[in-house]
Amino acid sequence: MSEANWYVVHTYSGYENKVKANIEKMIENRKLQDQILEVSVPMSEVIEVKNGVKKRVQKKMFPGYVLLHMVMNDDVWYVVRNTRGVTGFVGPDSKQPVPLTEAEMRSMGIKKDEIQVDFEIGDTVTVVSGVWENTTGVIKQINTHKQIVTINVDMFGRETPVEISFSDVRISK
Repeated sequence: MSEANWYVVHTYSGYENKVKANIEKMIENRKLQDQILEVSVPMSEVIEVKNGVKKRVQKKMFPGYVLLHMVMNDDVWYVVRNTRGVTGFVGPDSKQPVPLTEAEMRSMGIKKDEIQVDFEIGDTVTVVSGVWENTTGVIKQINTHKQIVTINVDMFGRETPVEISFSDVRISK
């Protein structure tokens, strides 16, 4: 079996979530869970101002595109290519889709460099940069996917959870 890579599928504009749902249903119906590993419509949170009111909303990072983490073969290509709403794979030739490179995946936020940390839940750490610089707290949670730790800090006499990037904390001596 070959290696899974990320591929980009072009869709009709506004149909990204429908295409995602259609592909996920196809995966379930045809038992392709071991070949199509993930279907993604990357979103980013932005602040919109309408009528003077700020509101956080989710916007599609790449309108008209869906990302697929899959093992490419003729069967999977056929299933995805013939999914309702899909206009084709992104690449120089629709017959031979081109996987995304490591650099492209990192720049899109799909794949981040793996960071090894030397702390664990219960360790006392000091924040070395940012708003909470020089604050000491105890790690309550570690999220390796987002590369953040949640620590409790003393704010106004209360323990308050704060999320800090791995790169902004050091173990207290």
